[in-house]
Formats: sequence, structure tokens, C-alpha cells
Amino acid sequence: MKKKILIVMPGALELGGVERSLIGLLSSVDYDYYDVDLFLYGHHGTLFPMIDPHVNVLPECQELAHLRESFVDKIKHKCVYSAVLRLRDAVYSIFHDVNNDRTWAQVMRHCTKPLAEHYDVAMSFFLPFDFLHERVDASIKIGWIHTDYSAEKADFTYLLSQYSRLNMIVAVSEACKESFSSVFPQLASRVIVIENILPADFVKKNAEAFHVSGEMPQKGISLLSVGRFCEAKNFDNVPDICRRLVADGLDVKWYLIGYGGDEPLIRQKIDEAGMQERVIILGKKDNPYPYMRACDLYVQPSRYEGKAVTVREAQLLGKPVVITDYATSGSQLEDGADGVIVPMDNAGCAAGIAALLRDPARMQQLSENCAKRDYTNSAEVEKIYALMED
Repeated sequence: MKKKILIVMPGALELGGVERSLIGLLSSVDYDYYDVDLFLYGHHGTLFPMIDPHVNVLPECQELAHLRESFVDKIKHKCVYSAVLRLRDAVYSIFHDVNNDRTWAQVMRHCTKPLAEHYDVAMSFFLPFDFLHERVDASIKIGWIHTDYSAEKADFTYLLSQYSRLNMIVAVSEACKESFSSVFPQLASRVIVIENILPADFVKKNAEAFHVSGEMPQKGISLLSVGRFCEAKNFDNVPDICRRLVADGLDVKWYLIGYGGDEPLIRQKIDEAGMQERVIILGKKDNPYPYMRACDLYVQPSRYEGKAVTVREAQLLGKPVVITDYATSGSQLEDGADGVIVPMDNAGCAAGIAALLRDPARMQQLSENCAKRDYTNSAEVEKIYALMED
């Protein structure tokens, strides 16, 4: 008899790193031995068509599917309950900070029912875990960690309440596990490491989908960073780093792909640094891989990370990579072998990037080393099987 696995994804399948690693996991399961149900809050997003056809996608909850949308869009989709909450929160936020995770939990409790199936393993690929805790019957319940909580401003009381109810906790890197355990030592014995699984065929095929010469002209040196426009990714410091590279005599253009609340700040910093012609915001791209293929150097200038999927994808495409020295950077790549770690401060970061750009032989060696390595981590799915057997 096949084992039963449930995966909960609190959101839709937009083109984020967590979502791409979920697609990689689903593509690695042996469906001769395991049945997989997938509960997505929303049946939309760029990656939704990429779900393995063996996966049983459970019906969506309309209220959850459109939870992140505007008040007008909620009304259009007849999501009355979450629309009322959105209106309430808008009024409340005038005087207080609103934790959106609580709103998700309220909608979940009001609009969903427990799943009828019993599962051998049920896992939630991202916070919040309320649906997993309250609507799922499973022998083992697992929740994922995708970030470095020791570097993040978070409600640790809330996080402890979410993670402490799990049987097992999965960190996406050894460093991520160590940082979580330092914040929550009482949960350290429950944490295991399962690396992100990347769908290599998907990445390589989409990298060849179209040419980007119109948006990234082959003149000078092209740098690229991909990620959400938020504090963690540190894109607001890119204009100053780029300014230093230009002042050092390098003809660079730095392209940013993504979206998020920090975009106005990034644009402000571009203006302040006078980098309007050098730092180019390309915005949200359903397929970022042709841009990765076209760039000369991929840069992840983050303040903190769990394990950046975009870095692995760039390496998978044979690109030289630079990352900043965030707390978990040592588990991201092998410094000097398949990438370079540079200081976090803007001056040190710029100096490290400049030194690499002026050494074409070193750039070529990094690319060749990446081409020889397997970044898919497809064997990591065996760790999930082992949990069920144990």
C-alpha cells in the first residue's frame, strides 16, 4: 500500500524561491510508492502549471486564494469574510501594527473544514502552520524553515507557538538549522536538514525560452540580482555599491528582477547615488532564467538568507556568483570554488566584486566548476521517505 503525503503551501505558486523548491520536491517524488495531495491556498501563479501531473491538487478555498488581494478584488471574487477583515485591519493599522499571519488563521478557521484523509506525513512548506495544526490528521507533522531567524525581526512568541506543535522541523541548510536552534534551543532536537530541491530541466529549458538583448544590451558588464524587494535582500544598497564600481572605472550595469514593498526605497537610493542609467529595475518577471543566462555575474547582496534558491539556479546555469557574508553564507557555496563571498559593507562588497570582474580567468574557472556540480539535490527526498519509515 502506498504511503500518503500531504503538502500544504500557504499561498499560490508565484515565481519565488520557496515555490520553486516546492516544484523541485514534487518532481523528485517516486509516485510508484507515494501518493501526494497538495493543498494550495490559491490555484494560480506562474508555477502552477508546472506541478507534477501525479500530484492530487485539493480544491482551493476561495477566501484563502484571494487573501492577499485588494479590498476591491476580494469583493469581485465574492470573498466577503476576508474583505471585512481587510477593512478592519486598514482601520486598526492606523493605530497599531497588524500581523498578517493572524488574519490568515482567522480566514482559515472560518472558511475551511478538516481534511477527511489520514496522512503518514503532512508538511507545511511555509508559515503559517495553522491549517496543518487544525485541519489535518497525520502521523507526522513537519514545518519548514526558509530563513535565518537569528537575523530577522520577528514575533518569536508567535513563532514558538507555531513550531512547537510540530513533530519535526526542516531547515533548508545546516547553517539555517544552527541559527534556528540558537533562537529556539528547546526545539533543537526536532530540527533536521533537507536541502532545497531544484527542477534542473525546468530551469535550463526556460533559460533558453527567449533572448533579453532588448532589456539587457550586451555592452559593458551586466550584473544581475533576483529576489523580493525587501529588507532581507538588501537591494536598497545596490545603487551605492554600483556607484563605487563605476567610480573604480568599471563599466557596469546592475539589473534587478523582483517586486515588493521596498521598491520606492530602492528607486530613492538610485536617485541619491546618481545611478539612474546604471541600476535598472526590470520588475517582476515570470521567467527570470534568460536574464540569468545573459548576465556576466550573478550577485546576491542579502543581509540574511536561509539558502537562496536563486544562487543555486545561477550556479546550475554555469554563472559565476558573488554573495555577501551573511550569517549562513558558508552553507550557500564553497568560497573560491563555485562562487565568491564578499564583505557585507558596501565598500568591501564593491571591492570584492571589482577584484573578481578584473580577473577573467577566475570568472571562467568559477563557471567551469559550477558546470561540473549537481545543484538539484534530488536525493534529498529520501530523507522524507526515511521519516515515514522511522
